Amino acid sequence: MNAGMERGFRELFGGPPQARGEAPGRVNLIGEHTDYNGGYVLPAPIPRRTLVEVAARASGKTARAWSASFPENRPAEFAAGEERAGRGWLDYVQGIPWALRREGIPVPAFDARIVSSVPPGGGLASSASLEVALLRALKSLLDLALSDREIARITHAAETGFVGVPAGVMDQMICSLALPGSALWIDTRSLDTRAVALPDSVELGVLDSGVRHSHAGGEYRVRRAECEEAARRLGVESLRDLEGAPPSAWEKLEGPLKRRARHVVTENERVRETVRALEARDTGAIGGLLAASHRSLRDDYEVSIPELDMLVELAAAEKAIFGARLTGGGFGGCVVLIGKAGETLEAAHRVIGAYRERTGRAGKVMLPLESSD
Repeated sequence: MNAGMERGFRELFGGPPQARGEAPGRVNLIGEHTDYNGGYVLPAPIPRRTLVEVAARASGKTARAWSASFPENRPAEFAAGEERAGRGWLDYVQGIPWALRREGIPVPAFDARIVSSVPPGGGLASSASLEVALLRALKSLLDLALSDREIARITHAAETGFVGVPAGVMDQMICSLALPGSALWIDTRSLDTRAVALPDSVELGVLDSGVRHSHAGGEYRVRRAECEEAARRLGVESLRDLEGAPPSAWEKLEGPLKRRARHVVTENERVRETVRALEARDTGAIGGLLAASHRSLRDDYEVSIPELDMLVELAAAEKAIFGARLTGGGFGGCVVLIGKAGETLEAAHRVIGAYRERTGRAGKVMLPLESSD
C-alpha cells in the first residue's frame, strides 16, 4: 500500500487501514441483456480498478465509508446490522454486510475508503467492481473462507436483493474471476466458465459517450419484465430455452416481445460465434459480430441512444477498428471496440474528436490507456 493511500485513510478515520481488496472493472465484449435470460456472455477485465481499504471499528454500530468518486466533507455513515437502502452509492457498500449476514456471517462496524478509476454509470461495472473489492477487503479483515465464485454469488445477491438492481450475475463473475489478457465466456445458467485468450494482434478500446445511466429503475426493469413475459407466453423457463429453435418459435409473439426475444436468441449465438472467431484470430468475423450486436441492441432491444449510435458509426469508418458496439445496459455509457494492436488508441482519439465536434459532449477515450495513465 502506498503512503499516499495510508495517509488518506488516516486523515479520514484517525488510524491506518487493516486490510484491502481490489477488483477490476469490465467491458462486455459481446452478450448484452442475455445474462438475466440465462444466456451466454463474454466480458473481459479492464486495467481500471477499484481499491477498498478497511479497518474494524473498536466499538459501536456506526459504520463509515468514503468514496473518492463521490467526495464529501465527511464519510457517510450507516448502522451495522440495520442497513437501509435508498442512499445512492452507499447502498453498494451497505449491501455487502447485509448479504454476508444472510450467509450467517456477522460483520462488525467498519471504516472503508474507496478509490476507483472505473467511472460510475459508464457501463464498465463500477458497482460490481466496488462490491467485489469491498468483499475481498472484508474477507481479509475477518479471515473469511470464501472462493472467488462465492464472492461473485454473494456480491450479486447484494446488488439484486439489497440495492434492487435486477441485473444478471455477469458483472460480479468477471470482476471476481478475471484473468489478465483473456475474456471470460460465462454460461449464466450453469455458471460454467471458460477463459478465451485475446489475440495479440487485437486491442480492446472503450469510448465513453459522456451520457450517464442508471439501472436501478426505468427502462432496464421494463426490458427484463418484457423478457419474462415473452418466456411465459412461449411456455419456457427463460428465453435461453429457445436456443437452436427456428425463428417461427418467437415470431408468434407480437410487438416489443417478439423483438426482445429475437435479440436474446441471436445474441446468444453471436457470443458463441465470437468465441470461435477469437480462437481462429478472425478479426473480420469479430468486427461483423460486434456490428450485428449493436444493430440488434438498437433495433430489437431498443436500448441504444443517438450518441452511442454515432460513436459506433464513427468507429466503423476507421480502418484500424474492426468493429464496435454499445456495451453495458445501454441508455448511455460506453462503446466497446476491437482494433488493430498499436493503432487503436490513435483511432479512438480521432473518433472521440469527431464525436465532440458533432455533439458538443465531452466524450473521452477510456481504453486503451494512455502510457501516462
